[in-house]
Amino acid sequence: MKKSVVNVLVFGALVAVGFSCSNAEMEGRLARLEGRVAELEAGKARSGPASAATASPTIQQTALEEEVPSGPAPVFTWAEETHDFGTITEGEIAEHVFKFTNTGEAPLIISNASASCGCTVPVWPKEPIPVGGTGEIQVKFNSSNKPGVQNKTVSITANTAPKLSRLNIKAVVAPKTGAADGPVKK
Repeated sequence: MKKSVVNVLVFGALVAVGFSCSNAEMEGRLARLEGRVAELEAGKARSGPASAATASPTIQQTALEEEVPSGPAPVFTWAEETHDFGTITEGEIAEHVFKFTNTGEAPLIISNASASCGCTVPVWPKEPIPVGGTGEIQVKFNSSNKPGVQNKTVSITANTAPKLSRLNIKAVVAPKTGAADGPVKK
């Protein structure tokens, strides 16, 4: 049920912004929705009826979240699933590396990684991660024209159960004061 609400909120947010990140008002709405999704996924949401809970998730999202492979499966064990950059200056490119171990019983293959916004770019390993092996997913967030609270999600599709995993980044982007800023690693 919680996944249905999350899927509906994410889908609604994407439809609302028209798959673009140029409108500041829509970006603020998307950031608030992404924050709400993060709360729901973390189990911090208040229980009770919600109108979004009765809507149906998309078929593709449901299939990715519920499909269970037969036989031994790989398992992501993340060092962390959320990273907070804290306060950064508008225009900075913040980078973070999410580290994981395959603690399952088969090689782990990541087929795709995508972000909730074009301002966030994930880079993932293309080769299989053996049982007991480690890997990294690098995430870059470009804070240009993104003042305020930012919550971005990276969705990872792999041969795990469920097929879809999510990583989250957060930042408070302070308006630029004039000096040129470069990449920031935190």
